[in-house]
Amino acid sequence: MTDSIVNSADNIRNRAAWISAIASILIFTMKIVAYKITGSTAVLSDALESIVNVVASVVALFVIRFASQPADSEHPYGHGKAESFSSTFEGGMILFASIMIIGEAAKALLFHEPTQKLELGLAIVAAAAFLNLVLGLYLKRVGVTHHSEALRASGAHVLSDVWTTVGIMAGLGLVLLTKIPWLDPLIAIGVGLQLAFSGYKIVRGSLGVLMDEQDEDILKDLAASLNKNRTAGIIDIHHLRTIRSGRFHHVDAHLVVPEYWDISHVHGVIEDFEGHVVRDYDFDGELAFHLDPCKKSYCAVCDVQQCPIRQEPFREAPEFTVKSLTGAPQPTKQGAYGIDNDSVPAKKN
Repeated sequence: MTDSIVNSADNIRNRAAWISAIASILIFTMKIVAYKITGSTAVLSDALESIVNVVASVVALFVIRFASQPADSEHPYGHGKAESFSSTFEGGMILFASIMIIGEAAKALLFHEPTQKLELGLAIVAAAAFLNLVLGLYLKRVGVTHHSEALRASGAHVLSDVWTTVGIMAGLGLVLLTKIPWLDPLIAIGVGLQLAFSGYKIVRGSLGVLMDEQDEDILKDLAASLNKNRTAGIIDIHHLRTIRSGRFHHVDAHLVVPEYWDISHVHGVIEDFEGHVVRDYDFDGELAFHLDPCKKSYCAVCDVQQCPIRQEPFREAPEFTVKSLTGAPQPTKQGAYGIDNDSVPAKKN
């Protein structure tokens, strides 16, 4: 990926973060006004959630700028993991907000605090919900398109906020129809429980990235790029691992090549292969291969023509899959894909 494309993507992410911060403050203000007018605990719960949006958007504003900095001597894999810290923080804030909401709702349920002017409050909350919908769709699209963990988390949270607001509007409408005041804090408790679940999902996903948890969809995309750019002599790839740092991914794996190739030839082939794979991969990144010699064990799956050491005819080159890439070589027959000491990671006693 060229520097101009990377810079353009950084600018788009930064602009989205600014838009998120400004819009979140506006939406929060609207909900506070609606709460002051109605005195509704359910509306207060919606406003408390919007505080999370405001704080998270401001944090994301600084984190995304920091994460866009290039790798340096102190951060050789770049600064991208900062985005995962941001989304983890946001998830934690959501969990905290859910506890506050449930506490306030329980207090209102016990002391039967009255509501007023619900029609006007509903109109303001509806306008806030529409703005949130537009913002959430925008953040999610930018986050997915430009590989920003922080923006994806913010977009998902804002969209969940929309559904929360819709539920509150329906509940307040029910209060208007039935004239049952205790429905208001009961709705707020439901909102708090829903937020707790939403916060848990965000924290769980972000911790997975921080701990380099395997992502099946990302590995499928990488497998597709490896298959597309495979050339003669790229015999097998296994024990593949990835380190995700924002939009930048470091990939290391074992690569089997013909044992009679000299180092200069291997270097040229692998350099071209790595460049083409990264070009067709959805993320920025780099590949680092540990080279394993074929040791005449892969003849049946090696498509190198006129091989001077071939022991048996070529049959077919199996397609790279997530399972084959991340696992050990799987034998296709006696001797083929044989596991040797060079292709198995060393284990500590």
